[in-house]
Amino acid sequence: MPNNMAKMDIIGCGGTVFRFRDIAMHVLIVHCHPEPASFNAALTEVSRTTLRKRGFSVEISDLYRQNFDPCERPEHYTNRASDAVFSPLRERRHSFETNTLPRDVRKEIERLEVADLVVFQFPVWWHSQPAILKGWFDRVFVSGGLYSSEMRYDRDYFRGRKAVCFVTVGAPETAFGRGSRAGDIEQILWSTHYSLHYMGFLDLPPFVAFGIQGYGYVYSDEDSNNRRRILYRKLWEERLKSLDQDTPLGFGTYILTGIGVIIGRWAFAATAARRPTATGAGGCMVARNASRRRARRVQKEIPASI
Repeated sequence: MPNNMAKMDIIGCGGTVFRFRDIAMHVLIVHCHPEPASFNAALTEVSRTTLRKRGFSVEISDLYRQNFDPCERPEHYTNRASDAVFSPLRERRHSFETNTLPRDVRKEIERLEVADLVVFQFPVWWHSQPAILKGWFDRVFVSGGLYSSEMRYDRDYFRGRKAVCFVTVGAPETAFGRGSRAGDIEQILWSTHYSLHYMGFLDLPPFVAFGIQGYGYVYSDEDSNNRRRILYRKLWEERLKSLDQDTPLGFGTYILTGIGVIIGRWAFAATAARRPTATGAGGCMVARNASRRRARRVQKEIPASI
């Protein structure tokens, strides 16, 4: 079971500020970008350096460098529950019960078990997370081991742990929003946040770096691009220094009966995600407004040309 050494002062959903205690904490960074010299890689290094300065221990799971296989397949399982038909959920449950999980999955679970905070660093590709990260969710969150009908949401394996997504997108911030051409960033990240919530994590508001141009798409000149990258590095560094002030996103309250029936309401339903408010789903919007205020302050520190 997870190590509870660094439990928060209060554990629950919605509206409560969860503060870190002044004890050693361990952070896992799940890094998802194939290029070691990418801006995402630079941000991961900012996370590692800043968190270590805060006294945290840090481990990085670099999915591309590790050649993590995101595709579920029969060959992953040496002790099959059934050789006749491959049922991923059945095989995962069986491998957990028989202690024969695939080595790469077992390694990722071991990393998660000792982490008090998980940082997911990735670019948004095709309005979603990269396929390798989706496959990580598919394979690592093992049915029957890390979740079940009676062990999910605030009763799940990782209850009370915190998670935050730091993502980059190519289009400028003005392209995002409800009904905008690039889509609503809260909706784009919703499935990732909800999967973490399902596993018991406390989702902190995401940090989004807009306008990180890729090959072939130009929205501003190179000088502006460099200034923007410097700005986001500084803003993320500041955010890391004050994560204990963040209010987790609200997902409502659930009651699980003995047979696993869910009673309650979805406070973070699709309609709420489309209509952000000052609380709950609007945590993303509130965080963005705070980021804008920090940006105005930090921009004054960046020279006009670099």
